[in-house]
Amino acid sequence: MTEGISGKSIVITGASSGLGEAAARHLARAGAHVVLGARRIDRLEALAAELGLPDGAVRATDVTSADQVKALVDAAVALNGRIDVIVNNAGLMPHSPLERGKIADWDRMIDVNIKGVLYGIAAALPYMTAQKSGHIINVSSVAGHKVRAGAAVYSATKHAVRIISEGLRQEVKPYNIRTTIISPGMVATELPDSITEPDIADRMHKAYEAAISPASFARAVAYAIAEPDDVDINEILFRPTSQDY
Repeated sequence: MTEGISGKSIVITGASSGLGEAAARHLARAGAHVVLGARRIDRLEALAAELGLPDGAVRATDVTSADQVKALVDAAVALNGRIDVIVNNAGLMPHSPLERGKIADWDRMIDVNIKGVLYGIAAALPYMTAQKSGHIINVSSVAGHKVRAGAAVYSATKHAVRIISEGLRQEVKPYNIRTTIISPGMVATELPDSITEPDIADRMHKAYEAAISPASFARAVAYAIAEPDDVDINEILFRPTSQDY
């Protein structure tokens, strides 16, 4: 058995800000070999320089492209010789009532929040099954457990992440692969910025004044990874103490 974080090869999507950036900082400082993907390569390069990451440790990645996600995972294996963990973190949250018919927003959520997770699984799983070890961490949300008016599609995508993750958990038992769902509540990130309806964006930004630090997410990720290989932390649900939803 192995345990801890130091020396593990860890891929993180959506690593240019928010939850992914916080996890990258925390895990790199704990000794992990992180490989980071996001669309905003300038931010990734700045983060890589700050953390002293080697060449090839960041890659422009749009998770709606299966080929780009595979290239990110392949880069981690080329750099580190293996992939121990993938954190499928990239996501967006353009809330709106269904009656407004924001079809483009619905499509974006499905493509990023669901397909992006599936593409991460598809890219990492062949390596992990061959190794007979690995850890797949998928980011859901409190909204994957509960739904409110105006958040139906977002909640549906985040509930889908939980369903996919549970099916995956059952399928990968022969390969000694661990799976974790992390469901945050309000955490201070750029997520509300993806809302395209001005009235809803204003309301959510006000609600997010009570959000907690992304470091809370990073610690949850680290806890799940650091447990020994015979301990499978399947789900972590957390929120601000003050959050009633």
